[in-house]
Amino acid sequence: MPDVRLAAAADRAVLDRLWLMFRHDLTEFQGGLPNPDGTFRSDRLDAAFTDPGRRAYLLSSDDRPAGFAIVRGLDQPARVLNSFFVVRGARRRGVGLAAVRDVVGRHPGPWEVAFQDANTAAVRFWRRVASSLAGARWTEQRRDVPGRPDLPPDVWISFDAG
Repeated sequence: MPDVRLAAAADRAVLDRLWLMFRHDLTEFQGGLPNPDGTFRSDRLDAAFTDPGRRAYLLSSDDRPAGFAIVRGLDQPARVLNSFFVVRGARRRGVGLAAVRDVVGRHPGPWEVAFQDANTAAVRFWRRVASSLAGARWTEQRRDVPGRPDLPPDVWISFDAG
């Protein structure tokens, strides 16, 4: 199973590379192209290292980077799994579910996670995660993407990991 640890400043270069893969994967569902220098917008990753209400976690498998989780709202009533990524080579092996359990277990209470309906793998994954962590006590709703009227609403799953 994955090793999940709080990311440190020394992990930033690894997280930057994983972020590129994550954002590349999302272009399939959200559209868009990289910036002229080949990067993608990274304000959520940047904030994970500067905002006290956010944390970045590095996921490893066999001592190699396998993904990340970025949490926001640690200073709010509900935590949000703001960004979550597992590299393709580690998917469908239980790494993602185990990593979410670990991260959520560090911050008990209400949680939310958003994803796109068009991302059928994410739909299946997050519903399975919610059922695994909260049984039948989770909800799902669609919310408009702030500032992006060109995109379909995100799907939000809410559950309590008390």
